[in-house]
Amino acid sequence: MQNRLYNNIKNTIEKYQLIQEGDKLIVAVSGGPDSICMLDILNKMRRGTEIKTCHLNPEPMATFEIVVAHVNHMIREEAKEDEQYVKEYCEKNGIEFYAKSIDVQKIAHTNKIGIEEAGRIARYEFFDEILRKTGATKIAIAHNKNDKIETIFLHILRGSGIEGLKGIEAKRGNIIRPLIACEREEIEKYCEEKQLNPRVDKTNFENIYHRNKVRNVLIPYVQKEFNPNLITTLERLSDIVVAENEYMEKQTQKAYQEILVQENEKEIIIDLKNFNLQETVIKARLIRYIIKRLFGTTESIEKIHIDDIIKLCEKNIGNKFLMPNKNIKILVKEHKIFFIILG
Repeated sequence: MQNRLYNNIKNTIEKYQLIQEGDKLIVAVSGGPDSICMLDILNKMRRGTEIKTCHLNPEPMATFEIVVAHVNHMIREEAKEDEQYVKEYCEKNGIEFYAKSIDVQKIAHTNKIGIEEAGRIARYEFFDEILRKTGATKIAIAHNKNDKIETIFLHILRGSGIEGLKGIEAKRGNIIRPLIACEREEIEKYCEEKQLNPRVDKTNFENIYHRNKVRNVLIPYVQKEFNPNLITTLERLSDIVVAENEYMEKQTQKAYQEILVQENEKEIIIDLKNFNLQETVIKARLIRYIIKRLFGTTESIEKIHIDDIIKLCEKNIGNKFLMPNKNIKILVKEHKIFFIILG
């Protein structure tokens, strides 16, 4: 099990080029099975202490450094013990350790968002802080194959488009996920064999949050009643979607260059006639692509907004505009479409 998991992770790192020579990784470690498994294997890799019976990947790993970041969400009574557990592992292995206590419930209440979302925001803000402080290059997160499938289900339930079927990617920006091809069961088995004694977050078994319901109720039901190989099946679907989405993205970028009139930090202008000549699916992708170029995200842009923008452009009436949110204005005038950042 140890050898297979180790090689699986190494193959993932090589396949997606997650780690390059000289990288310094912030390893996000909660103390649970996934993150402590990731830390243990990355620690072996960076020290060059590979499992001797691993013959599948004889090539040496790139030389890299690691530091550990741990967040106490101040929700569970055992949280301080989790922090101490991670700290002791780092001290034993000579790894730089950073920890921070964050009142996630207070953040959620203040910002009127869910606890899960508040926790995610707090963690990544802390990781960015340590990134700047240490001069690190990447952040390693311990999402696994099961997490990926759970995410696909959540996207389906929320009415996601095709991109939602990709699930969690192995690499996005400076975020890397070395365990993304590993199943939770083999990760837990590794921890048992290596006697790592990871911490167990009991809230993972409470069906309060949507993800827990998908993990503990929906997926086991579908596996039992419809498809015992559900994880493998949906991962195959994800791979297909990723390949086809990459092709569509290239077509979108090609169309963008053909219709682009002007671009700067505050505004993108495209040709109205050429935009209207595109297929509807490309129009929708162009709108998301343009908004992402301006804002770095399309998080607040929904399908209804995209449909309204397309209709506005098809009517070809000058000096009409839409404001999908308070940050952007889409204006049609002089046979052009203006995407304008407000404020």
